[in-house]
Amino acid sequence: MARLKPCPFKATLYEQGICSNVRLCYSDRVDYERFVYPPYDAPLAEAYGGHFESAYVILHPFVGVPEPLAWKNAKQYPDDEQILSRGVKVPWAQIATQTGLSTCAKVNQALLTSIGSIGEELRDAPASETLASFLQSDSIWMPTEGRFEPLLQEDFLNAFETAGLDELIFVPEFPHTDPIQRLSVSGLTNRQILFPSRGTLAAPDASFLLTVDWDSFFTLFYGPRELVTEVARRRNLEGFFATPTTEHFWFNYSLGCCVVTLAPDGWPVC
Repeated sequence: MARLKPCPFKATLYEQGICSNVRLCYSDRVDYERFVYPPYDAPLAEAYGGHFESAYVILHPFVGVPEPLAWKNAKQYPDDEQILSRGVKVPWAQIATQTGLSTCAKVNQALLTSIGSIGEELRDAPASETLASFLQSDSIWMPTEGRFEPLLQEDFLNAFETAGLDELIFVPEFPHTDPIQRLSVSGLTNRQILFPSRGTLAAPDASFLLTVDWDSFFTLFYGPRELVTEVARRRNLEGFFATPTTEHFWFNYSLGCCVVTLAPDGWPVC
């Protein structure tokens, strides 16, 4: 793999003498508390003062399970251990096709309607009912909202490994009341350390981060486009790059989200 170019924010830290290594640097002067999930009322690309070159929306996969764990048999959602050991990723593109919902924007709207997290005027009850009926008749569960999806945790850690990092910074949803922690990547990979449920996972030098909102079915991946593209392609992360106008409620765009391919730079925009 070609050496990744340092992002502008990292270069700035280096020029200030805060970091001694462009690929891996640590700074006690980084304000990690500001790396919480961005505001809803502004384009995602403008978050964090526009420090990041790109923002990629990672769709949390639906969870395919063996028949004994399906809703029609178990009648209860599988626990994390069952998901990690027996679950498989089911892409939104497949769900959109099999349910007739057509786009990932409509799938997102159906998911948000099902948990009642959007206003009445934005809900699509028929779409939500269609999705529920499909899931109840198949061996597939919807992802759980507002957390780092277990089936993506290994992919998220790969981003740090790709960048040559052996530690990450965990920023909780409420960093003014809960502690910010420095965690070992290998410890998380080997499951010696409990994987955070939600919040932000950031590079120690703040060159990239992953963050999830408590009522969402996607994770935002901010960072240098080269790194984001490399990780998304290698790990087959279903999603799309945010455009300059893409906001948190991207499902409300009239064209919705197109079917995803494995070539990030060629993916159509919403």
